[in-house]
Amino acid sequence: MEKRLKVGILGATGMVGQRFVALLENHPWFEVVTLAASARSAGKRYEDAVGENWKMDTPMPAALKDVIVKNVADVNDVVKDVDFVFSAVNMSKDEIKAIEEEYAKTETPVVSNNSAHRWTPDVPMMVPEINPEHAAVIDDQKKRLGTKYGFIAVKPNCSIQSYAPALAAWKEFEPAEVVVSTYQAISGAGKTFKDWPEMVGNVIPYIGGEEEKSEMEPLRVFGHVENGEIVKASLPVITSQCIRVPVLNGHTASVFVRFNKKPTKEQLIEKLRSFEGEPQKLSLPSAPRQFIQYLEEDNRPQVTEDVDYERGMGISIGRLREDKVYDFKFVGLSHNTVRGAAGGAVLCAELLKAKGYIAPKSER
Repeated sequence: MEKRLKVGILGATGMVGQRFVALLENHPWFEVVTLAASARSAGKRYEDAVGENWKMDTPMPAALKDVIVKNVADVNDVVKDVDFVFSAVNMSKDEIKAIEEEYAKTETPVVSNNSAHRWTPDVPMMVPEINPEHAAVIDDQKKRLGTKYGFIAVKPNCSIQSYAPALAAWKEFEPAEVVVSTYQAISGAGKTFKDWPEMVGNVIPYIGGEEEKSEMEPLRVFGHVENGEIVKASLPVITSQCIRVPVLNGHTASVFVRFNKKPTKEQLIEKLRSFEGEPQKLSLPSAPRQFIQYLEEDNRPQVTEDVDYERGMGISIGRLREDKVYDFKFVGLSHNTVRGAAGGAVLCAELLKAKGYIAPKSER
């Protein structure tokens, strides 16, 4: 059996950090050996640092309960025993930018869930099934950072995962205009109903920064590499509204699309069902066997029925039909803390390992 890569998790006590911990238990390629968080948690056993705030629906892995949490600011101490790190730190954007670069400059690859570097020109922002070729900018990033192995890669915002994959599957029909409303779960804010009781039976029609991310980040994912940078696509033009709804996990999107080359409904469904990318071709451990499922029932996708499709790593699409104003409309659903956060980052790391960007320190 191949020796597993040693992994550190930055921000291990938060909701996304906890999701990393849960997803990586018994991972065939990666072994969590280091947990880091703020100075407030440093020096404590992981179980004590988290306390009553464990938010996963599976138990905390027994092997990590007694691990002593390190201070995420003590970079050299955190990286000494790891091959790479996942980042889910809760800091200001400028602080995150700085500390992730500090980690990378220790020759430690950083795979980040954070938004701070999503628009750094030479940092790839990947949905592995859609734009794995963007990893090519890593070599240029290393030149800028002055590193041989260290770099930063990020995954996009959770809200775009419920509709951007469908648009990618339909690329040949040239989606030109998109109107999307997302109905986002409270775990996207790092909350449960215990933490946020005022969300029970409530809807909040505003999530700070989400609409800008929903409109712009797909264009970077759909962009291309040019002169060592990611150049964002010009189409489709996307406008969005993002609404917080009383759901624990699962972001739903209601989407209207106008195409430059109008397809038939049957063509669109076939493209969804046959769409696959590098993770499927490489049989990566976290890859869904079928990335996108299309559901024929009028009342699907539903959070209670479909959010865990392919262990939360798949995308569910339904209610595809012609529209009176746009060409077609549909409903999408994705698991926001699995595919949309930690799981998407784990899949990115698997792809980067398969492509040779992440390797054991002993083999460098």
